[in-house]
Amino acid sequence: MNNNKTSLSVDKKKRKLTGIVISSTNSMDKTIVVEVARLIKHPILKKYYKRSVKYKVHDEANVAKKGDNVAFYQTRPISKTKSFMLDSIV
Repeated sequence: MNNNKTSLSVDKKKRKLTGIVISSTNSMDKTIVVEVARLIKHPILKKYYKRSVKYKVHDEANVAKKGDNVAFYQTRPISKTKSFMLDSIV
């Protein structure tokens, strides 16, 4: 058997998401809360319904404001609940 694991150890692509900023208050410095919504098809009814998830995203320069559409990516954990960094404002 060949135990060639070099193909498995290649860096995985970072998870990239886009969403809308729903909170950018002064209480959390350098942090924004982004809501990512997606449509899911019901397996039996065949209808689409909306699911949303909120992520805390690190915003080093505090440039994102409430209502902005932003792109962000996954990184190492920055704090207890924050493991995403702001990429750009779309």
